Amino acid sequence: MSSNEEIAKQVVKAVGGEENIQSIAHCATRLRVMVHDHEKVDVDGVEDIDKVKGAFYNSGQYQIIFGTGTVNRIYEEVTNQGVTGTTKSEMKEESKQQGNRFQRAIRTFGDVFVPIIPVLVATGLFMGVRGLVTQEQILTLFGMAPENISENFILFTQVLTDTAFVFLPALVAWSTFRVFGGTPVLGLVLGLMLVSPSLPNAWEVAGGTAEPLQFLGFIPVIGYQGSVLPAFFAGIVGAKVEKFFRKRVPEALDLIVTPFLVLLIMITLSLFALGPILHIVEGWIFDGTRTLLELPFGLSGLIIGFFNQIIVITGVHHIFNFLEIQLLENLGYNPFNPIVTAAMAAQGGAALAVGVKTKKAKMKALAYPSTLSAFLGITEPAIFGVNLRYGKPFIMGLIGGGAGGFLASILGLKATGMAITVIPGALLYLNEQIIWYIVVNLVGITVAFVLTYLFGFDEKMEENM
Repeated sequence: MSSNEEIAKQVVKAVGGEENIQSIAHCATRLRVMVHDHEKVDVDGVEDIDKVKGAFYNSGQYQIIFGTGTVNRIYEEVTNQGVTGTTKSEMKEESKQQGNRFQRAIRTFGDVFVPIIPVLVATGLFMGVRGLVTQEQILTLFGMAPENISENFILFTQVLTDTAFVFLPALVAWSTFRVFGGTPVLGLVLGLMLVSPSLPNAWEVAGGTAEPLQFLGFIPVIGYQGSVLPAFFAGIVGAKVEKFFRKRVPEALDLIVTPFLVLLIMITLSLFALGPILHIVEGWIFDGTRTLLELPFGLSGLIIGFFNQIIVITGVHHIFNFLEIQLLENLGYNPFNPIVTAAMAAQGGAALAVGVKTKKAKMKALAYPSTLSAFLGITEPAIFGVNLRYGKPFIMGLIGGGAGGFLASILGLKATGMAITVIPGALLYLNEQIIWYIVVNLVGITVAFVLTYLFGFDEKMEENM
């Protein structure tokens, strides 16, 4: 297998050389390249490169899928070769012009949440491990019972599982300031102000053990522990307010005056206007999501499981991050994750059927790694590299996702966290749900595999490619 340095050189050559690269950046799984001339890109050559799991053109960018972790190393090697193009911020400005207004808004939403997701993944894993070690069957192996667990141990696990959500507004405001061109540390402090212990705790207010502060007799003021939208919009407005003052405050006073004015204006605006209004909106969104998830007879799983990967194609699936955070924050569990997991596993099952049935060595070499990637929670290689090429396998994968999602809904599976799925996602179901979680995934995979093998792929389709 080629080294990362060699792969980087091959990528640069395949996209038309350094002179054809307008800008280059990366997200969690993909290397994103904007080129001057699309005709100079050797599409087949890119897909033949080691570690490449698929490539496609979307939103004005040529996107090469490497997968989590790998993409960071390839990007580093590409930049080590002196390939810079434009800056990352300039690339974002160029990308903002691509797609409709809704797509651009969701893409920005994703830019804010992608850096936060690893922390929330870790939190979910901590919850899963706590669920495992506190199970009565596990404790029995060590001659213990639930009542033998010390309070100090419970306190320790609460530090691990609660911190990210308690200070979630600080993480969101920090990342939003960063994305919108403000000073991230100002966003961090603003977010911390929103969860200040001096304010009534949001959870205690919701539980009826505390009352909101009343300003002017009608403005309720509370802390925003676990909230997303107030911090998100505070970050957007705050970054713009900072830019406004940076241009107008003399340089000699900028260090003192600008942070003072930004924090003063934004905490006032956040507590007395943005917070109360957006807290209500957040409640509406949560209620709508919960209503969908509580549809009877497994309809929620059927609908979400079928349509989820269609939404992934549009690139607006980052909105799900916000929905999952709300579910975890308000319910303490995530019923959305097992349904989405089934949808992803099913696309892997469809790609596996193509790999088994195809007679082309090149397609087998692409389908099998794409299948593994889907089973590890990254479906883009299977979707763009295999299933969408032939069309029908993708549809069979959607049907498999609907079947698996239906079962997940009927069984009432509940993840302890978010953002990891299929094989890694098993860590979120260690609290006595693991067998049913495996069954749900196998149903999605099996239905998609059988339908694709029997009806979704044949030699004639290969001949027409």
